[in-house]
Amino acid sequence: MTLPPIKVFTGNANPALAKEICDGLGVPLGAATVRRFPDGETFVQINENIRGSDVFVVQPTCSPANECIMELLIMVDAMRRASANRITAVMPFFGYARQDRKDKPRVPITAKLVANLLTAAGVSRVLAVDLHAQQIQGFFDIPVDHLFASPVFYAHIRNKPWVREATVFSPDVGGLKYAAAIADHLQLPFGFVAKRRTSDTTVQATSLVGEVEGRDIILVDDMTETAGTLTAAAELLKKNGARSVRALVSHCMLQEPAYPRLRGGPIDEVITTNSVPVDPKGLPITVLSIAPLLSDAIKRIHGNSSVTDLFKVKGY
Repeated sequence: MTLPPIKVFTGNANPALAKEICDGLGVPLGAATVRRFPDGETFVQINENIRGSDVFVVQPTCSPANECIMELLIMVDAMRRASANRITAVMPFFGYARQDRKDKPRVPITAKLVANLLTAAGVSRVLAVDLHAQQIQGFFDIPVDHLFASPVFYAHIRNKPWVREATVFSPDVGGLKYAAAIADHLQLPFGFVAKRRTSDTTVQATSLVGEVEGRDIILVDDMTETAGTLTAAAELLKKNGARSVRALVSHCMLQEPAYPRLRGGPIDEVITTNSVPVDPKGLPITVLSIAPLLSDAIKRIHGNSSVTDLFKVKGY
């Protein structure tokens, strides 16, 4: 059976990543116009024939989240009306993932709403990286391939000299399972930092559980915006004798409060991915590419072969 042609398109969220993915696949980036009308509405036109094609739309729903989501929805609608055979939303970062439950009275479950919108628009499948909450996969009635950035991090750090005497730490109790999985893979001890959030941008680290003194600490988290949680944890770790503190962060969506916290702060290095555009601004931030990871996953989806076998992380 002949497979339908593969087409890769992108919105304005992260075109550089989409181009890298296309280079890995050996296909050109699809031609599309995605722009704004003067009143802010989004206009989309697909500028090539996609009838019967296997279409992949690369669009992390990062800042500005609402604009990126609308771009994605409108692109998918245009592709569905252009008779694409299958449409896969490649979302290296899935926005609104933190609103995955009702933790207060009369609040929405926005992650579920976004899932409904994507399905209603015509998405056939979703490809995501390091979802903030794994239960989000269950919000969809279509297949969701959940990849992990861990293999990219492992390849980068496994031969670093500071890994030999490191302890993997989660900056909060919620990330302990992920920290334990990474520690198990690297055969390192692990621990966590207890924290108390005092506002949307301010966090107070209160206590530590784990081996710290004289150790090189690897803080792992799925995302950061203001770096409040990471820097509060790093300060407490340094006060308790940590030799160095490095952060592995899958999605680094740095906002203005983050830069003064990281500049000359307690974190020696932030290692992140290009799931969203990252501007280091001269800070010790190392950006690793997940394009090969996504290219390989897209090849497998297109060829109807297993993605899970390749990207499943033991224990997570």
